[in-house]
Amino acid sequence: MDQHLHHVEEHFSGSDLIRDVVIGMSDGLTVPFALAAGLSGAVDTTTLILTAGGAEIAAGSIAMGLGGYLAGKTDAEHYESELTRERREVIELPDREEEEVSEIFREYGLEEDQIKSITKTMKKNPEKWVDFMMKFELGLEKPEPTRARNSAITIAISYIVGGLIPLFPYFIFHKPATALMVSVIVTLIALLIFGYVKGRFTGTSPVKSAFQTMITGGLAAAVAFGLARILT
Repeated sequence: MDQHLHHVEEHFSGSDLIRDVVIGMSDGLTVPFALAAGLSGAVDTTTLILTAGGAEIAAGSIAMGLGGYLAGKTDAEHYESELTRERREVIELPDREEEEVSEIFREYGLEEDQIKSITKTMKKNPEKWVDFMMKFELGLEKPEPTRARNSAITIAISYIVGGLIPLFPYFIFHKPATALMVSVIVTLIALLIFGYVKGRFTGTSPVKSAFQTMITGGLAAAVAFGLARILT
């Protein structure tokens, strides 16, 4: 049997959901972790750390979620603006648009007679023509109608989940030093796992991604803890 029949190409298609989870979890794990570590070096009770950490998670999740929402709305508005412009240009400047299509196909090595045949066929369907220009000239895909809302919710929830991990030990242990030690272990493991999973989804080396994520989060916490020690 032809071995080519068993060949399966594996390509990562980065979904918006995965991207939003990565954004939310990355900040959720590192920012509250660094805050808790910094406060652990300055106070002698976990109550203040939990209060500050909880406030940070609430504010951070809202800010990150709002940022995701505005980014989604901006993408949608930009797409609609470019779509309106392309529709107008296809009607008002067909020769220029036809030349732009030709340039795209020339980059792929097509012959001029082939290009003329394609552009002639494309001009018979203006909507398909506009769709082609949006994708291949501008590199834009039509956003999902619920993109902005879903992005806000996903990022906010991911931030909260990530932020609760480094704070969890402070609910159990009442001595900041003990809670910090456990938080460091738990959070570094979580960063390692998260980085590995992120690498698997993004198509990069999972091991490299795991250690990069863990080191970044660890350094942020170490700097915050050191500054708190120096300033108190």
